Amino acid sequence: QVRLVESGGGLVQAGGSLRLSCVASGRTFNNYVMGWFRQAPGKERELVGAIRWSGSSIVYTDSVKGRFTISRDNAKNTVYLQMNSLKPEDTAVYYCAAGTEYWGQGTQVTVSS
Repeated sequence: QVRLVESGGGLVQAGGSLRLSCVASGRTFNNYVMGWFRQAPGKERELVGAIRWSGSSIVYTDSVKGRFTISRDNAKNTVYLQMNSLKPEDTAVYYCAAGTEYWGQGTQVTVSS
């Protein structure tokens, strides 16, 4: 059974940091692009950033460039999203995805002003 399990969300003040983790299991993800998405209340889900398991290609949406960093640990089948200088507008449910085929259940990130 394929599973993507996110963790690390929570409540943080503006300017603070959080690190999200996504543990993948159930199959080999070597050929997948792993993405972090987020969905704020009343808004559509948007791509935050993505990384290949090889780490050779990393992209970010403009609003998080310079603040968020995606990384992976192949030995642990884990993808991370380090979020620094958080802003209230970063408040959302954050999802991990393998391509568009597999999704995690999401983790809530709330940034207070």
